[in-house]
Amino acid sequence: MQVNFVACQLSALCAALWFRTYLCPGKTSPDVRHAFAIIFGIYFVIFCFGWYSVHLFVLVLMCYGIMVTASASNIHRYSFFVAMGYLTLCHISRIYIFHYGILTTDFSGPLMVVTQKITTLAFQVHDVKPSFLEYLSYLLNFMSVIAGPCNNFKDYLAFIEGRHPHMKLLEVSRKQKGLRSLLAPSPTGAVIYKLGLTLVSLLLFLTLTKTFPVTCLVDDWFVHKANFLTRLFYLYVVMQASKPKYYFAWTLADAVNNAAGFGFSGVDKNGNFCWDLLSNLNIWKIETATSFKMYLENWNIQTATWLKRVCYERVPRYPTVLTFVLSALWHGVYPGYYFTFLTGMLITVAARTVRNNCRHYFLSSKALKAAYDVASWAVTQLAVSYTVAPFVMLAVEPTISLYK
Repeated sequence: MQVNFVACQLSALCAALWFRTYLCPGKTSPDVRHAFAIIFGIYFVIFCFGWYSVHLFVLVLMCYGIMVTASASNIHRYSFFVAMGYLTLCHISRIYIFHYGILTTDFSGPLMVVTQKITTLAFQVHDVKPSFLEYLSYLLNFMSVIAGPCNNFKDYLAFIEGRHPHMKLLEVSRKQKGLRSLLAPSPTGAVIYKLGLTLVSLLLFLTLTKTFPVTCLVDDWFVHKANFLTRLFYLYVVMQASKPKYYFAWTLADAVNNAAGFGFSGVDKNGNFCWDLLSNLNIWKIETATSFKMYLENWNIQTATWLKRVCYERVPRYPTVLTFVLSALWHGVYPGYYFTFLTGMLITVAARTVRNNCRHYFLSSKALKAAYDVASWAVTQLAVSYTVAPFVMLAVEPTISLYK
């Protein structure tokens, strides 16, 4: 499965470069670009997941039926419950049919991304209703069908039609009162940089992750013989070792989209072009986070945006609680996920309370502020490690063993 994933993403990277060069909007109609994106996307899904890819196509077609038959006021509700319901049934099958095994053909990843896209689109149909070609292209395009990320339908449509960079630059031009000429930005530098990060992440995965597997946390030595400080340090190291696979997959997915010309977000304060519209993480901010909130804001960014859009901003009561519940349900039905998100919810509230009541005492001098930042960094990193350990262990028994 991992080999198929890497092969598909590297093939997608090559296809993206070809797509941007030979099927650019100035040379090719939007319909041809849509068709190319769909055909290659479907091929990659079938190559990676075999007959399990049927689940993806069934969900896509069911939700299109809802989109063309339901009233505009109900599309988002029906689409949300059907997409989340189907995804949850598939998650349940992984536990009760495959007994916690990591399938050689685990199709849940693409299904999770498609669920995000379906619900995102369903909340936007008041503004624009896609054609069947546009709908399939948005959900199944080769750039994001395997590893995401979720993106805004209007941005994707603007990209296919060649309006996306110009639209973003017009926003910059208005903000800067025309001080910047509207030259088409090139993603080459961003793609090379992200491929470099991908390579480093792969090397870390092949070394650090293999040296400190999560199974270390249930070893007899760790549970019964190591002292408290040793366990804390070892927990931090093991959790750090579990990150490179996410860094690898999300950064490579970002590079694939950029290589196709998608992901331009505007210009930073120094006047440099930014290609982080679809970025799913900010590694530097994650590793230097001094609060739980800062950590979460820079980890799985597009999923956090989706959760905010479809849940946090829409529910009338208990938005934090319900957002964590939805996040857990979207990830799956492994008990470890619920341990993580329940703990995360409590730590989020506690961290917010402590920060609001204590931080101002440390702002009177640079030395105190620096000491506070170092202490809050250490506490944040350990709190995150403690919180996410059940997420990677999945089952109840190892989680209880760790927490004891």
